[in-house]
Amino acid sequence: MAKETKGLHDLFLDELRDVYDAEKQLIKALPKMAKASTSDDLREAFESHLEETRTHVDRLERAFSLLDERARGKHCAGIAGIIEEGADLMGEDYEDAAMDAGLIAGGQRAEHYEITAYGSLIEWAKTMGHEDVATLLHETLEEEKAADLKLTEIAEGGVNEAANTDADMKPGTAGKPAAGRSAARASARTH
Repeated sequence: MAKETKGLHDLFLDELRDVYDAEKQLIKALPKMAKASTSDDLREAFESHLEETRTHVDRLERAFSLLDERARGKHCAGIAGIIEEGADLMGEDYEDAAMDAGLIAGGQRAEHYEITAYGSLIEWAKTMGHEDVATLLHETLEEEKAADLKLTEIAEGGVNEAANTDADMKPGTAGKPAAGRSAARASARTH
């Protein structure tokens, strides 16, 4: 017996479940990223996006309802990998500003993943005549783009420059850790 092939509607539901799981994973990850941030602007951006992400989950649940489908996730390995990389970063011994720069990069990886997913979902929804679902997803897409832009602004607004000047081994300080996480950890190891 031949295996039944699936069409665009099946792919759409599969990807909708994937992004639903991604948003739920991010609800757990964003507070950790906010806590690891030393920049007030970055911490506030992560906290603000956490609230938006909760709204994204609500919108996805409404989209499932409009499609007469039960809201359920399918493990999103892509976002899980991005979150795992972020967790690895937070376990490293970077200076404060360098950690913030890394957190921004990790946050933007997640945003770009979501921007791509929502962009495809919107086009598929339109193709299948689900304009109401496309409208909901478009609201989220715009918020994801705004979050990505906000992270860029924070990076360009001083975090990257601070990370560049907050190096472990500045000229003339060979063997002496710079102030920040490394200095505090070095002090803690010697006491």
